[in-house]
Amino acid sequence: MGGGDTDGRLVRLFALTGGRTRPSRADFTLITTVTAVDPPPTWATRPQPEHQRILRSCAEPIAVAELSALLDLPVSVVVIMLCDLLEAGRITARPPHPVSRTPDLDLLQKVRDGLGRL
Repeated sequence: MGGGDTDGRLVRLFALTGGRTRPSRADFTLITTVTAVDPPPTWATRPQPEHQRILRSCAEPIAVAELSALLDLPVSVVVIMLCDLLEAGRITARPPHPVSRTPDLDLLQKVRDGLGRL
């Protein structure tokens, strides 16, 4: 054993978040899209290795849930780390587009007709 936990992690999750258990802001949902800022701000400090891993993973837009799965980290931990990066100006976060509450009856009719033809 190399000092890691049963999953082989060398760093405990509480260490990744600096002991924090709640995010500092409420910008992130499972489907919020995050993207690394390129080039990074000139005033930004060098990110920690875990933050760099996130930045590499979100070079292209990616949803928070996908990022969590890709990094094999709990969403709560990823969100806390994303808050750090957002506050440092290293990422952008786009909320999901609002969904209309009124159904498109024309679309529903087309779906029904298509299903009827199967």
